[in-house]
Amino acid sequence: MKELQDILKTFEQIKRSRAKAALATVVKTRGSVYRRPGARMLITEAGQMVGAISGGCLESDIVERAQPLMLHNGEPIIIEYDTNDSNELVWGLGMGCNGTVQVLIESLHCDSAQSQLEFIAECFRYHQPGVIATVFDIKGEVASNIASTLYLHSNGTMTSKIRDRQLMACLQEDAYRVLTEGKTRVISYSLDKGAADVLIEVIRPPIPLLVFGAGYDAVPVVQLAKQMGWHVTVVDRRTAYATRDRFPHADEIIICHPEELLTKLNLNSQMVAVVLTHNYLSDTALLQTLLPSPIRYLGLLGPKRRTQKLLEDLHTEGFIPSEHQLLRLFAPVGLDIGAETAEEIALSIVAEIQAVLAQRSGNHLRERPGFIHGDTLRVRGLPTAGNPPSAPVSSNYV
Repeated sequence: MKELQDILKTFEQIKRSRAKAALATVVKTRGSVYRRPGARMLITEAGQMVGAISGGCLESDIVERAQPLMLHNGEPIIIEYDTNDSNELVWGLGMGCNGTVQVLIESLHCDSAQSQLEFIAECFRYHQPGVIATVFDIKGEVASNIASTLYLHSNGTMTSKIRDRQLMACLQEDAYRVLTEGKTRVISYSLDKGAADVLIEVIRPPIPLLVFGAGYDAVPVVQLAKQMGWHVTVVDRRTAYATRDRFPHADEIIICHPEELLTKLNLNSQMVAVVLTHNYLSDTALLQTLLPSPIRYLGLLGPKRRTQKLLEDLHTEGFIPSEHQLLRLFAPVGLDIGAETAEEIALSIVAEIQAVLAQRSGNHLRERPGFIHGDTLRVRGLPTAGNPPSAPVSSNYV
Protein backbone atom coordinates (compact mmCIF):
# COMPACT_ATOMS: atom_id res chain seq x y z
CA MET A 1 0.00 0.00 0.00
CA LYS A 2 2.71 2.46 1.00
CA GLU A 3 4.64 1.49 -2.12
CA LEU A 4 1.76 2.50 -4.41
CA GLN A 5 1.30 5.74 -2.49
CA ASP A 6 4.97 6.56 -3.05
CA ILE A 7 4.61 5.77 -6.76
CA LEU A 8 1.58 8.05 -7.05
CA LYS A 9 3.40 10.86 -5.23
CA THR A 10 6.36 10.59 -7.62
CA PHE A 11 3.96 10.39 -10.57
CA GLU A 12 2.46 13.76 -9.62
CA GLN A 13 5.94 15.26 -9.40
CA ILE A 14 6.81 13.87 -12.83
CA LYS A 15 3.66 15.36 -14.35
CA ARG A 16 4.51 18.78 -12.98
CA SER A 17 8.13 18.66 -14.15
CA ARG A 18 7.30 16.88 -17.43
CA ALA A 19 10.23 14.55 -16.85
CA LYS A 20 10.50 11.24 -18.68
CA ALA A 21 9.71 8.04 -16.81
CA ALA A 22 8.64 4.43 -17.25
CA LEU A 23 6.36 2.05 -15.37
CA ALA A 24 7.30 -1.60 -14.80
CA THR A 25 4.59 -4.06 -13.72
CA VAL A 26 4.85 -7.74 -12.82
CA VAL A 27 2.14 -9.34 -14.96
CA LYS A 28 2.76 -13.07 -14.60
CA THR A 29 4.77 -15.38 -12.36
CA ARG A 30 5.31 -19.08 -11.95
CA GLY A 31 7.07 -20.96 -9.20
CA SER A 32 9.01 -19.31 -6.39
CA VAL A 33 9.24 -15.52 -6.83
CA TYR A 34 9.53 -12.45 -4.60
CA ARG A 35 6.63 -10.38 -5.92
CA ARG A 36 3.20 -11.27 -7.22
CA PRO A 37 1.43 -9.96 -10.34
CA GLY A 38 0.50 -6.31 -9.85
CA ALA A 39 3.78 -5.26 -8.20
CA ARG A 40 4.95 -1.99 -9.76
CA MET A 41 8.06 0.12 -10.02
CA LEU A 42 8.33 3.66 -11.36
CA ILE A 43 11.62 4.59 -13.05
CA THR A 44 12.65 8.17 -13.79
CA GLU A 45 15.11 9.31 -16.44
CA ALA A 46 17.48 10.26 -13.62
CA GLY A 47 17.58 6.61 -12.53
CA GLN A 48 15.33 6.96 -9.48
CA MET A 49 13.40 3.79 -8.64
CA VAL A 50 10.16 3.97 -6.65
CA GLY A 51 8.66 0.63 -5.69
CA ALA A 52 10.08 -2.80 -6.49
CA ILE A 53 9.28 -5.73 -8.75
CA SER A 54 11.61 -8.25 -7.07
CA GLY A 55 13.81 -8.62 -4.04
CA GLY A 56 16.34 -6.24 -5.61
CA CYS A 57 17.84 -8.54 -8.22
CA LEU A 58 15.88 -7.46 -11.31
CA GLU A 59 15.61 -3.74 -10.75
CA SER A 60 18.90 -2.63 -12.32
CA ASP A 61 18.22 -4.65 -15.46
CA ILE A 62 14.70 -3.22 -15.69
CA VAL A 63 16.10 0.32 -15.42
CA GLU A 64 18.50 -0.36 -18.29
CA ARG A 65 15.78 -1.81 -20.51
CA ALA A 66 13.44 1.08 -19.70
CA GLN A 67 15.85 3.77 -20.90
CA PRO A 68 15.03 3.48 -24.65
CA LEU A 69 11.28 3.60 -23.90
CA MET A 70 11.68 6.74 -21.82
CA LEU A 71 13.91 8.52 -24.33
CA HIS A 72 11.86 7.70 -27.42
CA ASN A 73 8.38 7.02 -25.98
CA GLY A 74 8.67 3.51 -27.37
CA GLU A 75 6.04 0.79 -27.47
CA PRO A 76 5.45 -1.32 -24.33
CA ILE A 77 7.62 -4.41 -24.02
CA ILE A 78 7.46 -7.67 -22.07
CA ILE A 79 10.60 -9.04 -20.42
CA GLU A 80 10.71 -12.57 -19.02
CA TYR A 81 13.19 -13.64 -16.36
CA ASP A 82 13.59 -17.39 -15.90
CA THR A 83 15.38 -18.10 -12.64
CA ASN A 84 15.33 -21.81 -13.40
CA ASP A 85 17.83 -21.09 -16.18
CA SER A 86 21.34 -22.24 -15.30
CA ASN A 87 22.68 -19.19 -17.16
CA GLU A 88 21.14 -16.73 -14.68
CA LEU A 89 24.45 -16.36 -12.83
CA VAL A 90 26.18 -15.70 -16.14
CA TRP A 91 24.05 -12.67 -16.83
CA GLY A 92 24.56 -11.48 -13.31
CA LEU A 93 21.11 -11.64 -11.72
CA GLY A 94 21.66 -14.44 -9.22
CA MET A 95 18.05 -14.20 -8.07
CA GLY A 96 18.23 -17.09 -5.63
CA CYS A 97 14.75 -18.48 -6.38
CA ASN A 98 13.28 -20.94 -8.85
CA GLY A 99 10.55 -19.39 -10.95
CA THR A 100 9.72 -17.18 -13.89
CA VAL A 101 8.69 -13.52 -13.86
CA GLN A 102 7.18 -11.56 -16.74
CA VAL A 103 7.42 -7.78 -16.49
CA LEU A 104 5.56 -5.23 -18.62
CA ILE A 105 7.53 -2.01 -19.17
CA GLU A 106 5.74 1.09 -20.50
CA SER A 107 6.76 4.66 -21.11
CA LEU A 108 4.88 6.82 -18.63
CA HIS A 109 3.90 9.07 -21.53
CA CYS A 110 1.79 6.27 -23.02
CA ASP A 111 -1.92 6.60 -22.33
CA SER A 112 -2.17 3.16 -20.72
CA ALA A 113 0.55 3.80 -18.11
CA GLN A 114 -0.79 7.21 -17.13
CA SER A 115 -4.40 6.04 -17.01
CA GLN A 116 -3.42 3.13 -14.73
CA LEU A 117 -1.87 5.43 -12.15
CA GLU A 118 -4.71 7.95 -12.44
CA PHE A 119 -7.24 5.14 -11.87
CA ILE A 120 -5.33 3.91 -8.80
CA ALA A 121 -5.18 7.48 -7.47
CA GLU A 122 -8.94 7.77 -7.90
CA CYS A 123 -9.54 4.52 -5.98
CA PHE A 124 -7.35 5.82 -3.16
CA ARG A 125 -8.94 9.26 -3.16
CA TYR A 126 -12.51 7.95 -2.86
CA HIS A 127 -11.60 4.95 -0.67
CA GLN A 128 -13.18 2.53 -3.13
CA PRO A 129 -11.79 -0.66 -4.69
CA GLY A 130 -11.50 -1.14 -8.45
CA VAL A 131 -10.15 -3.51 -11.08
CA ILE A 132 -7.57 -3.03 -13.83
CA ALA A 133 -7.39 -5.68 -16.58
CA THR A 134 -4.18 -5.43 -18.65
CA VAL A 135 -3.52 -7.43 -21.81
CA PHE A 136 0.16 -8.42 -21.85
CA ASP A 137 0.43 -11.22 -24.40
CA ILE A 138 -1.37 -11.78 -27.72
CA LYS A 139 -1.19 -14.67 -30.17
CA GLY A 140 -2.90 -14.88 -33.55
CA GLU A 141 -5.22 -12.17 -34.84
CA VAL A 142 -6.77 -10.96 -31.59
CA ALA A 143 -7.95 -7.36 -32.03
CA SER A 144 -6.06 -5.87 -29.12
CA ASN A 145 -2.67 -4.38 -28.26
CA ILE A 146 -0.11 -5.15 -25.58
CA ALA A 147 -0.83 -2.97 -22.51
CA SER A 148 -4.42 -2.22 -23.55
CA THR A 149 -6.59 -1.98 -20.45
CA LEU A 150 -10.07 -2.26 -18.99
CA TYR A 151 -11.11 -0.38 -15.85
CA LEU A 152 -13.94 -1.39 -13.51
CA HIS A 153 -15.05 1.05 -10.81
CA SER A 154 -16.72 -0.05 -7.59
CA ASN A 155 -20.04 1.43 -8.79
CA GLY A 156 -20.02 -0.87 -11.83
CA THR A 157 -18.86 1.73 -14.35
CA MET A 158 -16.50 0.20 -16.89
CA THR A 159 -14.19 1.77 -19.49
CA SER A 160 -11.98 -0.07 -21.94
CA LYS A 161 -9.69 0.30 -24.94
CA ILE A 162 -9.73 -3.43 -25.74
CA ARG A 163 -11.23 -3.77 -29.21
CA ASP A 164 -11.72 -7.54 -29.43
CA ARG A 165 -15.41 -8.16 -28.72
CA GLN A 166 -15.00 -11.80 -27.75
CA LEU A 167 -12.24 -10.99 -25.28
CA MET A 168 -14.23 -8.05 -23.92
CA ALA A 169 -17.31 -10.19 -23.34
CA CYS A 170 -15.47 -12.48 -20.96
CA LEU A 171 -13.22 -9.84 -19.47
CA GLN A 172 -16.29 -7.97 -18.28
CA GLU A 173 -17.58 -11.01 -16.41
CA ASP A 174 -14.18 -11.89 -14.98
CA ALA A 175 -13.51 -8.29 -13.89
CA TYR A 176 -16.75 -8.29 -11.89
CA ARG A 177 -15.84 -11.66 -10.39
CA VAL A 178 -12.38 -10.46 -9.38
CA LEU A 179 -13.87 -7.32 -7.81
CA THR A 180 -16.33 -9.44 -5.82
CA GLU A 181 -13.74 -12.01 -4.74
CA GLY A 182 -11.08 -9.37 -4.07
CA LYS A 183 -8.39 -11.58 -5.57
CA THR A 184 -6.07 -10.71 -8.46
CA ARG A 185 -6.01 -13.25 -11.32
CA VAL A 186 -3.89 -13.91 -14.39
CA ILE A 187 -6.07 -15.57 -17.02
CA SER A 188 -5.04 -17.07 -20.35
CA TYR A 189 -7.95 -16.80 -22.80
CA SER A 190 -8.37 -19.15 -25.76
CA LEU A 191 -10.14 -17.18 -28.51
CA ASP A 192 -11.51 -17.96 -31.97
CA LYS A 193 -8.74 -15.95 -33.63
CA GLY A 194 -5.91 -16.64 -31.22
CA ALA A 195 -5.16 -16.25 -27.51
CA ALA A 196 -4.52 -13.52 -24.95
CA ASP A 197 -3.00 -13.37 -21.47
CA VAL A 198 -4.54 -10.80 -19.14
CA LEU A 199 -3.68 -9.58 -15.65
CA ILE A 200 -6.94 -8.78 -13.84
CA GLU A 201 -5.87 -6.87 -10.77
CA VAL A 202 -7.76 -5.72 -7.71
CA ILE A 203 -6.88 -2.19 -6.60
CA ARG A 204 -7.51 -1.85 -2.90
CA PRO A 205 -7.68 1.57 -1.23
CA PRO A 206 -5.68 2.20 1.94
CA ILE A 207 -7.01 0.19 4.87
CA PRO A 208 -9.13 2.46 7.09
CA LEU A 209 -8.06 1.84 10.68
CA LEU A 210 -10.00 3.28 13.62
CA VAL A 211 -7.97 3.56 16.82
CA PHE A 212 -10.18 4.12 19.86
CA GLY A 213 -8.14 5.58 22.68
CA ALA A 214 -5.35 8.13 22.49
CA GLY A 215 -3.11 6.80 25.26
CA TYR A 216 0.63 6.21 25.03
CA ASP A 217 0.20 2.73 23.55
CA ALA A 218 -1.91 4.10 20.67
CA VAL A 219 0.99 6.24 19.42
CA PRO A 220 3.12 3.39 17.99
CA VAL A 221 0.01 1.71 16.54
CA VAL A 222 -0.74 4.86 14.55
CA GLN A 223 2.90 5.26 13.51
CA LEU A 224 3.25 1.67 12.31
CA ALA A 225 -0.10 1.67 10.52
CA LYS A 226 0.89 4.84 8.66
CA GLN A 227 4.18 3.22 7.66
CA MET A 228 2.01 0.49 6.11
CA GLY A 229 0.15 3.15 4.15
CA TRP A 230 -3.14 2.74 6.04
CA HIS A 231 -5.66 5.54 6.58
CA VAL A 232 -5.75 6.08 10.35
CA THR A 233 -8.41 7.81 12.44
CA VAL A 234 -7.88 8.35 16.17
CA VAL A 235 -11.01 8.60 18.33
CA ASP A 236 -11.04 9.69 21.98
CA ARG A 237 -13.24 11.74 24.28
CA ARG A 238 -10.25 13.48 25.93
CA THR A 239 -9.15 16.69 24.24
CA ALA A 240 -5.85 16.69 26.12
CA TYR A 241 -4.87 13.33 24.61
CA ALA A 242 -6.35 13.37 21.10
CA THR A 243 -4.12 16.11 19.73
CA ARG A 244 -2.25 16.73 16.48
CA ASP A 245 0.99 17.11 18.43
CA ARG A 246 0.52 13.64 19.87
CA PHE A 247 -0.58 12.06 16.57
CA PRO A 248 1.04 14.11 13.80
CA HIS A 249 0.69 11.30 11.25
CA ALA A 250 -2.99 10.48 11.85
CA ASP A 251 -5.23 11.23 8.89
CA GLU A 252 -8.08 12.29 11.17
CA ILE A 253 -8.64 12.92 14.88
CA ILE A 254 -12.18 12.76 16.25
CA ILE A 255 -13.07 13.89 19.74
CA CYS A 256 -16.31 12.33 20.96
CA HIS A 257 -17.82 10.07 23.57
CA PRO A 258 -18.53 6.44 22.59
CA GLU A 259 -22.28 7.14 22.62
CA GLU A 260 -21.77 9.82 19.95
CA LEU A 261 -19.75 7.63 17.61
CA LEU A 262 -22.40 7.02 14.96
CA THR A 263 -22.98 10.74 14.60
CA LYS A 264 -19.28 11.24 13.80
CA LEU A 265 -18.44 8.18 11.71
CA ASN A 266 -20.09 6.17 8.96
CA LEU A 267 -18.93 2.65 9.79
CA ASN A 268 -18.52 0.41 6.74
CA SER A 269 -17.27 -3.04 5.74
CA GLN A 270 -13.84 -1.77 4.67
CA MET A 271 -12.94 -0.53 8.16
CA VAL A 272 -10.95 -2.23 10.90
CA ALA A 273 -10.91 -1.05 14.50
CA VAL A 274 -8.78 -1.38 17.62
CA VAL A 275 -10.07 -0.47 21.08
CA LEU A 276 -7.29 0.76 23.39
CA THR A 277 -9.20 3.00 25.80
CA HIS A 278 -8.24 1.23 29.08
CA ASN A 279 -11.69 2.34 30.29
CA TYR A 280 -14.23 -0.34 31.12
CA LEU A 281 -17.35 1.79 30.62
CA SER A 282 -16.03 3.19 27.32
CA ASP A 283 -15.24 -0.30 26.10
CA THR A 284 -18.75 -1.47 26.99
CA ALA A 285 -20.32 1.35 24.98
CA LEU A 286 -17.92 0.85 22.06
CA LEU A 287 -18.59 -2.90 21.86
CA GLN A 288 -22.31 -2.23 21.79
CA THR A 289 -21.79 0.01 18.76
CA LEU A 290 -18.95 -1.73 16.96
CA LEU A 291 -20.02 -5.38 17.22
CA PRO A 292 -23.29 -4.91 15.24
CA SER A 293 -21.52 -2.67 12.69
CA PRO A 294 -20.23 -3.97 9.34
CA ILE A 295 -16.53 -3.42 10.16
CA ARG A 296 -14.45 -6.48 9.24
CA TYR A 297 -12.10 -6.64 12.23
CA LEU A 298 -12.41 -5.53 15.86
CA GLY A 299 -9.48 -5.85 18.24
CA LEU A 300 -9.90 -5.27 21.99
CA LEU A 301 -7.06 -4.72 24.44
CA GLY A 302 -7.18 -6.59 27.72
CA PRO A 303 -7.17 -10.15 29.11
CA LYS A 304 -9.76 -12.78 28.23
CA ARG A 305 -11.50 -12.54 31.61
CA ARG A 306 -12.07 -8.81 31.12
CA THR A 307 -13.57 -9.39 27.67
CA GLN A 308 -15.78 -12.15 29.02
CA LYS A 309 -17.09 -9.83 31.76
CA LEU A 310 -17.74 -7.09 29.19
CA LEU A 311 -19.84 -9.49 27.13
CA GLU A 312 -21.67 -10.73 30.23
CA ASP A 313 -22.53 -7.17 31.24
CA LEU A 314 -23.81 -6.47 27.73
CA HIS A 315 -25.92 -9.61 27.93
CA THR A 316 -27.40 -8.38 31.20
CA GLU A 317 -28.30 -5.10 29.47
CA GLY A 318 -30.08 -7.03 26.72
CA PHE A 319 -27.38 -6.92 24.05
CA ILE A 320 -26.43 -10.40 22.84
CA PRO A 321 -23.91 -10.44 19.97
CA SER A 322 -24.40 -13.03 17.26
CA GLU A 323 -21.84 -15.75 16.54
CA HIS A 324 -20.90 -13.96 13.32
CA GLN A 325 -20.26 -10.74 15.20
CA LEU A 326 -18.09 -12.48 17.77
CA LEU A 327 -15.99 -14.07 15.01
CA ARG A 328 -14.85 -10.56 14.08
CA LEU A 329 -13.82 -9.82 17.67
CA PHE A 330 -10.15 -10.47 18.50
CA ALA A 331 -9.56 -10.24 22.21
CA PRO A 332 -6.93 -10.13 23.49
CA VAL A 333 -5.86 -8.18 20.44
CA GLY A 334 -2.65 -9.09 18.59
CA LEU A 335 -0.55 -12.06 17.57
CA ASP A 336 1.31 -14.10 20.17
CA ILE A 337 4.88 -12.81 19.65
CA GLY A 338 5.79 -12.23 23.29
CA ALA A 339 5.08 -8.50 23.07
CA GLU A 340 5.52 -6.40 26.22
CA THR A 341 6.47 -2.83 25.27
CA ALA A 342 4.07 -0.47 23.53
CA GLU A 343 6.04 -0.80 20.29
CA GLU A 344 6.03 -4.60 20.45
CA ILE A 345 2.29 -4.65 21.16
CA ALA A 346 1.72 -2.31 18.21
CA LEU A 347 3.64 -4.72 15.98
CA SER A 348 1.52 -7.66 17.15
CA ILE A 349 -1.70 -5.70 16.56
CA VAL A 350 -0.85 -4.47 13.08
CA ALA A 351 0.47 -7.92 12.13
CA GLU A 352 -2.77 -9.56 13.28
CA ILE A 353 -4.88 -7.14 11.26
CA GLN A 354 -2.75 -7.83 8.19
CA ALA A 355 -3.10 -11.59 8.70
CA VAL A 356 -6.87 -11.42 9.17
CA LEU A 357 -7.39 -9.26 6.08
CA ALA A 358 -5.15 -11.55 4.02
CA GLN A 359 -6.99 -14.58 5.43
CA ARG A 360 -3.77 -16.03 6.78
CA SER A 361 -3.12 -17.74 10.10
CA GLY A 362 -0.11 -15.70 11.17
CA ASN A 363 1.95 -18.91 11.57
CA HIS A 364 5.59 -19.40 10.61
CA LEU A 365 6.16 -19.39 6.83
CA ARG A 366 8.27 -22.53 7.14
CA GLU A 367 5.10 -24.35 8.22
CA ARG A 368 3.12 -23.20 5.17
CA PRO A 369 2.73 -25.91 2.53
CA GLY A 370 3.49 -24.97 -1.08
CA PHE A 371 4.39 -21.49 -2.26
CA ILE A 372 4.25 -18.40 -0.03
CA HIS A 373 1.99 -16.44 -2.35
CA GLY A 374 -1.58 -17.40 -3.24
CA ASP A 375 -2.91 -18.76 -6.52
CA THR A 376 -3.24 -16.28 -9.38
CA LEU A 377 -3.00 -18.12 -12.70
CA ARG A 378 -5.90 -19.54 -14.67
CA VAL A 379 -6.36 -20.89 -18.18
CA ARG A 380 -9.79 -20.35 -19.64
CA GLY A 381 -11.51 -21.35 -22.84
CA LEU A 382 -13.93 -18.81 -24.31
CA PRO A 383 -17.11 -19.16 -26.36
CA THR A 384 -17.79 -17.36 -29.58
CA ALA A 385 -18.80 -13.71 -29.44
CA GLY A 386 -22.36 -13.13 -28.32
CA ASN A 387 -22.63 -16.27 -26.18
CA PRO A 388 -22.18 -16.27 -22.40
CA PRO A 389 -18.75 -17.32 -21.15
CA SER A 390 -18.31 -20.96 -20.31
CA ALA A 391 -16.78 -22.37 -17.16
CA PRO A 392 -13.01 -22.70 -17.11
CA VAL A 393 -11.91 -25.70 -19.16
CA SER A 394 -8.70 -26.11 -17.19
CA SER A 395 -6.81 -24.36 -14.46
CA ASN A 396 -3.13 -24.06 -13.62
CA TYR A 397 -2.27 -22.39 -10.37
CA VAL A 398 1.01 -20.84 -9.36
